[in-house]
Amino acid sequence: MHARSTLIALALLAAGASAQANDLLDQLKEKAGAAASSQGGNSTSSALGNLGFKMPAIGSSTIGSAAGVLQYCVKNNYLGGDAASVKDKLLAKITGQKQQEKNFESGAKGLLKGGDGKTLNMKILSSKVKEKACDYVLKNATSLI
Repeated sequence: MHARSTLIALALLAAGASAQANDLLDQLKEKAGAAASSQGGNSTSSALGNLGFKMPAIGSSTIGSAAGVLQYCVKNNYLGGDAASVKDKLLAKITGQKQQEKNFESGAKGLLKGGDGKTLNMKILSSKVKEKACDYVLKNATSLI
């Protein structure tokens, strides 16, 4: 009987895997965000870190990538407000720099390249995680203006 129950549970899990997986991910994100808030750290990067995401480092060598990702985030409605203004100011800093402009193009497609060599593909993240990642990029990119 135990094996049969397991098979039924597995079948149900397979049938509703995406909904259940999303629910589980949401619960994990909520717990990670609550834990980060109670620790007093940067809740965005801490929450992403607790979910197994190590956000790429954003610095002066990654201005193009950050600007591109901001464009991606605004275009896909993950950010509003002054994100477009921050992106424009970053773009003004990299005009004429071929590598930075190439990084901008990648960023606009959702690939965040960090100064630490790490790359994050925003397209594979859930909407809620994308929002947090976009917020992380905006906060860090603002300090580069």
